[in-house]
Amino acid sequence: MLVSHQAYYKNGKIMLPKEIKIPEGSEILVTIIEKPSDDFFKKASEKSLDNIWNNKEDDVYEQLLKK
Repeated sequence: MLVSHQAYYKNGKIMLPKEIKIPEGSEILVTIIEKPSDDFFKKASEKSLDNIWNNKEDDVYEQLLKK
């Protein structure tokens, strides 16, 4: 059975925010949660906006507005 507890890494040690009873000899699975950089979100949103704004199919609507 898997039980998850949030922890943090500080000064080379994994720290639990509260006292947790872990039986001696227990196997422990550690997952590192990497936070994406702001640059990732900027690039992702830029590509999405380019797909919306630089869309030749929308040129039809611009022509209708001119009439």
